[in-house]
Amino acid sequence: MNMYDLIQKKRDGFTLTTEEIKYIVNGYTEGEIKDYQMSAFLMAVYFQKMNKKETVDLTLAMAASGEMLNLSQIQGTKVDKHSTGGIGDKTTLILAPMLAALNIPVAKMSGRGLGYTGGTIDKLESFPGFSTSMTKEKFIENVNQHSICVAGQTENLAPADKKIYALRDVTATVDNISLIASSIMSKKLASGADAIVLDVKCGTGAFMKKEEDACLLAKTMVQIGEDAGRKTVALITDMNQPLGRMVGNSLEVQEAISVLKGEGESRLQELSLQLAAWMMVIGGYEKEISYAYERLKSTIDKHLALDKMAEWIESQGGSKESVYEGKGLKRASRQKMIFAEETGYLNCLDATEVGKSALILGAGRVQKEDKIDLGAGIELLVQNGTQIKKGEAFAVLHYEEEEKALQAEKILKNAYEIKCDKIEEKSLIKKVITIKDC
Repeated sequence: MNMYDLIQKKRDGFTLTTEEIKYIVNGYTEGEIKDYQMSAFLMAVYFQKMNKKETVDLTLAMAASGEMLNLSQIQGTKVDKHSTGGIGDKTTLILAPMLAALNIPVAKMSGRGLGYTGGTIDKLESFPGFSTSMTKEKFIENVNQHSICVAGQTENLAPADKKIYALRDVTATVDNISLIASSIMSKKLASGADAIVLDVKCGTGAFMKKEEDACLLAKTMVQIGEDAGRKTVALITDMNQPLGRMVGNSLEVQEAISVLKGEGESRLQELSLQLAAWMMVIGGYEKEISYAYERLKSTIDKHLALDKMAEWIESQGGSKESVYEGKGLKRASRQKMIFAEETGYLNCLDATEVGKSALILGAGRVQKEDKIDLGAGIELLVQNGTQIKKGEAFAVLHYEEEEKALQAEKILKNAYEIKCDKIEEKSLIKKVITIKDC
């Protein structure tokens, strides 16, 4: 078996065997297969695509390329949630304490963000003293004691994915369903979850702009999860506008806390509840979505989830006062209000443009080495369908540098489209994909 023959085989449209895919993944991970050969192979996959079995085989090989976490010492079924990424998406910060308040274990491995805003780890580091660096033993101990722990991904978690994605990023081979699905699911499988809920975004602020593309990706990932023995479900959700009113790390933490206090924006709360409800159902903690939803909602109404968040943050080095009183959370020293230049209905709020504005202010990173300004970001005062008058404020920039604020303001103004007539609001959850749909 040699790489030249396998590149040629896939280039010519033939199906690779399980052993051939393992050979490619392991050889590249160990440095025996060179970048130029792997680049040629990825381009062949890009054009010829992979069938369902090849995609599953690729995912399993990537997951097994490093450490496969064994979470059997954690009591109960472990259910993980993954989002394909969106502007203002802070649902993990909300649903995790809700589930933990019902004694449902949340054992989550998360990463940092690369792009418009930070990842879950970046957001959590807005809490002074909070740490996601710990041994596997401490991680398991925290989950068993508090029903919740979020740790940073180890370097040896699906190392093949890290190497392959870095190559895809510079060889124009990112946009392929099999390669996207295997990248996401290899990390989920390696993280040790028993069941997986996927939040697949579609719209202007998502990687998948069209609903049909999002559905295809969702079906591929659900198939992978089920074939790997994990109960898996995917929700196709709207990302034509940011999720919630805050975009930026510390700002999003503050908004998540507001939701747990019962004061949050309705779309953000609704999606968090729906995702958590599905986690309960596929984990076997509840039979019906409606019952799960009501139990989760009660954790907000009774402030049980808020108390659980405070317990969680303290268990990982932070302070309860940061949750209850906002003490120590980073805040930008400057704010600037942005005003509407005409009267009408907000018919479009381009999530990508909002994300670009937040990135300029310092809320995200272009390269992995970039430092995030945790206090920077954007507060959205109006959302799609809202009537607004000329001269009325529609957003607030949170920033440190005036020059960056001026750049962000120009982009943000282009994100808004104001018309005379009000458009119909898009549904938040478009579809639910289970194995029956695959």
